[in-house]
Parts: sequence; structure tokens; C-alpha cells
Amino acid sequence: MAVVYKGRDRMLERDVAIKVLRASFSRDPNFRERFRQEAKAAANLSHPNIVTVYDFGVDQGRLFIVMEYVPGMTLKEYIQKRGQLSTARALSLAIQACAGIGYAHRAGLVHCDVKPQNMLVTPDRRLKVTDFGIARALASIHPDEQSHVVWGSPQYFSPEQASGRAPSPASDVYSLGVTLFEMLTGRLPFEAESGAELARLHREAPPPSPRRFRPDLNEDINRVILKVLSKEPSRRYRTADQLGRVLVTVSKRLEGAESAPSRPAPAASQPQQPAPPPPPQPIYTPPVTSTLPPPDPLEVDWGTALLGLLALLAVGGLIPFWLYIYFTLNP
Repeated sequence: MAVVYKGRDRMLERDVAIKVLRASFSRDPNFRERFRQEAKAAANLSHPNIVTVYDFGVDQGRLFIVMEYVPGMTLKEYIQKRGQLSTARALSLAIQACAGIGYAHRAGLVHCDVKPQNMLVTPDRRLKVTDFGIARALASIHPDEQSHVVWGSPQYFSPEQASGRAPSPASDVYSLGVTLFEMLTGRLPFEAESGAELARLHREAPPPSPRRFRPDLNEDINRVILKVLSKEPSRRYRTADQLGRVLVTVSKRLEGAESAPSRPAPAASQPQQPAPPPPPQPIYTPPVTSTLPPPDPLEVDWGTALLGLLALLAVGGLIPFWLYIYFTLNP
């Protein structure tokens, strides 16, 4: 749809990226409107993991968007260059992607085209989400809508998008799951020669286990990916924020396991006792809702005590009044 140039803002002395809609699309009112909607959607999002939009306009009949220039490469190029990423690096990038997409969800937008090609990775491994060209406002999506035109990328879109049904934040979660699958295994869960066959696989075929291609992968991560690749949106995490919190918990658990000191081997003379089986661990733990220390059982809450005393006095003060009424009516 567009060509992106690296430019220089001479007024503010900074590098920028200038996205110019191709001439053939500039003459089409529908594409012009989509381009304008992309600029408007992205301009309303201000987050460290989303590319910032600075300006939008028309010059000699060509529409353009001026955006933050992000040095580095796309996440797709990053994966192609390095192959399977380490678990820690893949989780770090996925958590950043969830943060950016989750912010868009809270702002009432569904990205609808989440894929590594739309994520930029800087040399210090910061990730920024870009390209809101087909984003949809949640308020404009009807749950029963059906479209004959399928938007998105066949390698990454969700089963409901492949069927032309209404997208939701859970659709972006599915695409994030495909992206995480690719980061950890170096390949896509579904591969085919045509977009139609890819759409069928997303709709009907069960997703393969990531451990099939990477046997050493942590089981918790494996289960999370299979959950977000569920065919039904209700079986996934509802938003990217929820997925991000789960990945943070799994990441911390893996860091704790790696940093735990190893136990010394038992002496040869001592009989070795079989270790009891560890208790089953959940995929993630609920977030901490408070960091305050527990209250002291001996501490008196004087505010509550004073309110109780006032209530007692108020009720007690009514007793003489009701006695007066009673004896007046019954002399």
C-alpha cells in the first residue's frame, strides 16, 4: 500500500519515518480513508511499545504519515537472522508486544494485523508495534457481522478472521501466540502454499505442540502457546494484557529456577531416599493486589471505634423519646 522513507525533521532536528501511500492507491477513496484511519488510530496511542505518529497530510495528491523513526529491523528479520530465539529473549520481546497491543485494547482498538513484520526491534532489543492500517474500533464491531473480504495476513490471522467473522482482542492474542511460536521454534505452526489453505488450517487443523520442534521447551510456555492458539476465542486469554501478565509470571518462575542453588550430592554411605513428587504448579499465579503488610491483630482502629460509639449513643438517645411517645399514647 505504501512506501516508507527515512527523513529528517529540520525544525526539530530529528530523524523520522515518512509513510507515503502509493499513487495507485491514492486515487482510490477507500484506500485513502483507510490510510487516514490508520493515522488517526495510531496518533491516539501513546505508549513506549507503539510507534508514535507525528503528523498526517496530503502533498501533491499523495497522502503521507510522519512517524517516529525506529532504528533496527523488523521482528521477522530478527527471527530469520537468529533462528530459534532463547526462551528468555523470546519472552522479553513477547511481553513488550503484549504491552503495546494491550494498551491498544484498553484504548478500544483491535490491531487485526499482528505479525513480526509489524514489530520493530531496536539494537538494544526494545520492541515497538506499528502499522494500524486495518485496526478496528471495538465500538464499531458487531459480534454477528460477517465479511466476504478477509483482512490480515494468512500466516498469522485468527480462525475467526479467516472465516470473515468479527475480530476481537482475542484475535490479536491468537496472532501473538503464532508470533511467539515462531520466535521459539523458528517456524510457523501452519505452512501452506496458498492463502486459502492457510486459512483452512487456522480454522480446522489442531495446532502442533511447540515442543515437537523444540523438545527442551518449558512445559508451562508450551501450554500457554497451545491455549492462545485455541480455535474458539473464549478459550484464549481475552486481551493482550492478560497474556502479558501470564508470560511475566512464567518468565519470573524460570529466572527463579535458574538462580536457585543446586543441592550437594548425598554422601555415599547414606541411603538415598526418593524425593517426594513436587506439587502441581499452575501455569500462572494471580497478580498481587496489595503490597501492604498484614494488619497487627492488637492494633486498635480508633476511627472505627469512635464511629461505633457515636452509633451506640444515637440509638440509645432514642430510647427516652420512644418511652415518652408510648406513655403519651397510653397514659
